[in-house]
Amino acid sequence: MLTAIPSLLVLPPPRTTAVPTNWSPYEDEVQFRTADFLYRRVEMSAGNINELLELWALNKAKQDELGPFSSYEHMYECIDATRLRDAPWKCFTVGYAGDIGPNDPSWKSAEYEVWYWDPEVVMSQMLDNPDFDGQYDYVPYVGLDKSGKRRWTDFLSGNYSWRHSTNIYENDPSTEGAMYCPVIVGSDKTTVSVATGHVEYHPFYISPGGVHNMVRRAHRNAVAPTAFLAIPKGDRKYDNDPAFRKFKRQLYHDSIATILKTLRPAMSMPVVRRCPDGHFRRVIYDLGAYIADYPEQVYLAGIVQNWCPKCTTLPTDLDGFADRRSQKFHQELVQELDSRTLWDKYGIDDDITPFTYHFPQADIHEMLSADLLHQLIKGTFKDHLVQWVRDYLYLEHGDAKANEILDQIDRRIAAAPAFPSLRCFPHGQRFKQWTGDDSKALMKVYLPAIAGFVPSQMVQCIAAFLDACYIACRADITEGSLQDLDAAIKKFHTHREIFHTSGVRPTGFNLPRQHSLAHLISQIQEFGAPGGLCSSITESHHITAVKRLWRRSNRYKALGQMLLTNQRLDKLIRARADFVVCRMLPPTHAPPPKPILPPNEDDDTGIIDKYVTGNITLARTRERNYPHYLQDLAQHINQPQLVELTRRFLYDQLHTNDSTSSSDIPLQQCPYPTSKISVFHSAVATFYALSDESGIRGMRTERIRSTPSWRKQGPRHDCALVVEDQDKPGMKGMSIVRVKLFFSFTHDAKTYPCAFVKWFKRIGTAPDPETDSKLRQLYLTTQIGVAWEGSYDFGMFGKRPKLPSIAKQFAVLLINLTAEDLTSTLIINDCCVQCSISAWYNWVDIGGVHFIFTNFEMYWYWLHTIKYYSRFLIFCRTGPKNLKIVFRLVSH
Repeated sequence: MLTAIPSLLVLPPPRTTAVPTNWSPYEDEVQFRTADFLYRRVEMSAGNINELLELWALNKAKQDELGPFSSYEHMYECIDATRLRDAPWKCFTVGYAGDIGPNDPSWKSAEYEVWYWDPEVVMSQMLDNPDFDGQYDYVPYVGLDKSGKRRWTDFLSGNYSWRHSTNIYENDPSTEGAMYCPVIVGSDKTTVSVATGHVEYHPFYISPGGVHNMVRRAHRNAVAPTAFLAIPKGDRKYDNDPAFRKFKRQLYHDSIATILKTLRPAMSMPVVRRCPDGHFRRVIYDLGAYIADYPEQVYLAGIVQNWCPKCTTLPTDLDGFADRRSQKFHQELVQELDSRTLWDKYGIDDDITPFTYHFPQADIHEMLSADLLHQLIKGTFKDHLVQWVRDYLYLEHGDAKANEILDQIDRRIAAAPAFPSLRCFPHGQRFKQWTGDDSKALMKVYLPAIAGFVPSQMVQCIAAFLDACYIACRADITEGSLQDLDAAIKKFHTHREIFHTSGVRPTGFNLPRQHSLAHLISQIQEFGAPGGLCSSITESHHITAVKRLWRRSNRYKALGQMLLTNQRLDKLIRARADFVVCRMLPPTHAPPPKPILPPNEDDDTGIIDKYVTGNITLARTRERNYPHYLQDLAQHINQPQLVELTRRFLYDQLHTNDSTSSSDIPLQQCPYPTSKISVFHSAVATFYALSDESGIRGMRTERIRSTPSWRKQGPRHDCALVVEDQDKPGMKGMSIVRVKLFFSFTHDAKTYPCAFVKWFKRIGTAPDPETDSKLRQLYLTTQIGVAWEGSYDFGMFGKRPKLPSIAKQFAVLLINLTAEDLTSTLIINDCCVQCSISAWYNWVDIGGVHFIFTNFEMYWYWLHTIKYYSRFLIFCRTGPKNLKIVFRLVSH
């Protein structure tokens, strides 16, 4: 078996023998950090570097000293002099190999350059990166949860790695004890000139398969731009020329085969390499998954457009049953059938020889991974479902009425409240250039926006699809999750028929990107959680590996300048890593580049790489203009209960081992905080993120706000889900509160961070025949909750409020959580708009359910969206003076 036994069964030798004071090729720490800061971090232009260095030298001249560099040329020379694990760019040229006549098109006589890094050198350097220690798997494994059921996370937890490593050993027992190292590859075209779109590049990436998914997603140098593939161009009249298309496809495959050929010897004979933990191991490489969107998958698989690259289903019946494709199966068909039959019956282009034919164990049909971004989020959701809803409205209501409804939907989308990770769309859907981040943001708020405007079956269809997406986006997927995913996909396919019967899709649903859902479960079992192999990883690397480098060039024959810049950046990164190993610099982990957000976009979210448990911390800076003592503060915020609740809270904190509760003793026996009170307008929650972007250990931060004025638009008081009993799943162990005030005080030299909250109470449950979900009644009580101590489970103290017979104030809340997987505090948005029950209202009947529209109108729908788990509201009434407001709790 490939057990990854280290070559040395003792402590590994040191990675470096460098002297801790040797900054070579730099003179000292200041010189290196200056170069790193100016060139890598702020990307300063050469002219500005010179200007800064001149000012620096002018200041130093007063002490008869010199600055770190004399000019930008001097700084560049120092960076170029770095020889630490140097990997220079190489180039080969390719061109048409057939006969070329005098009147043949120019693409036949042209030569195309392919620039690349030696992938064997790149892989060796990434394996030797100590930054991956503790986040790298050395052997394939079968992950099990606490109940003994299978769970899939990182790449080596999938069946693909286990099967291939077993085959390698069975074919050559001399590989016993070697380390199986799959090489994940990916490619994706990208445009760098935003205005014209005429400048494009085709980067090719590689990544070691043993690196954990979180590290691969976190821009920790686990994905390297290894090559820039050629993009042949021809006159428009040759766009559909079969010879030109064949040339482009075969050029693509031959280029990849040439780039990867240095890895081929180590796919049969192990080579000794140092690993992230410092040990040397015998490493045997293997081609792992290939990350690509559907158009590139067609190129890679050598199939006809609109066919599936994973199976042989006909493009006219993609929901039908068919056999899986394989390289061996294709070879047998090519030997037996003619080209026309292969093209028409099996969707095979026999003119193409995939690059995987040149590598042992490799099968391109097996390698292609699921692509959540292009197949599901941008493809099925944005390009299909959202457009189909628009088409339905125009078919059903005509242009004028449909435009009116779409405007109402846009107003609902635009009314989304300020909340961490919830994007603001000021004009709804009305903008042209949709990015992947835009589509993800729209998914969070789209479902409530269309409720009431389209048939309930359409709403259920999109709800089921969103459920499938968010399950697939999880970092850990269990057998139960796969069952839920399968149920969601089946429900989506069932309710999808409404688009067929309504005339929106009269020809059916033979769409390759939607068909990919049929392979999603098997892909998870093969490769682990699909988020670690999503094309969003390569797209995000376009920013640092292509787009930013192009913008730093002079735009003329920019590729050479981009490669030089990339090489210098790599030298700086590797030099910093070496200085960190020598303990000459502290370790730093740069977060992924943030997307460009619209002005005033809320930025209250973040990722965190530290080993921490979930926790809540108050803001660093206290707010001024608040009274400093408890009684005065209670009067200032017009909440006299604050004094009593705080005193009882403090009693409970001081008597944690006492069976007597503060609610059982007179108030006079409770201690009175005499220290100054500090007030804060926010707190930061750190928790384990199920599906959101997170750090390498799955942790994420979000800011909870409670402020009397937010962006000059009135007060903002966020809500929170409070874990009261961790032994109960989901909402059964949680309560809902609205934060009215964050504050802290000191008693006996101990600081108590607190929150003054309003409690929500839910009563009763009933099945919802339309959504098959649980309905809960929700009232906002007029009593006020009490503070909690700063811990991740929001431990609550004090007497719970009683539910009044008729609430004088009310609010509505909508929640949709994964009950069995919810293990930490989640924060939800400012969802509690209050109004008098006697306020003006108007009942509207939609599909037999009464909806209430207050003077807040469209705002109602959007106050109640929780992160990714959007659902539409249901308002029910039993009488004009007894308003019951219902929210849905969906347990996957």
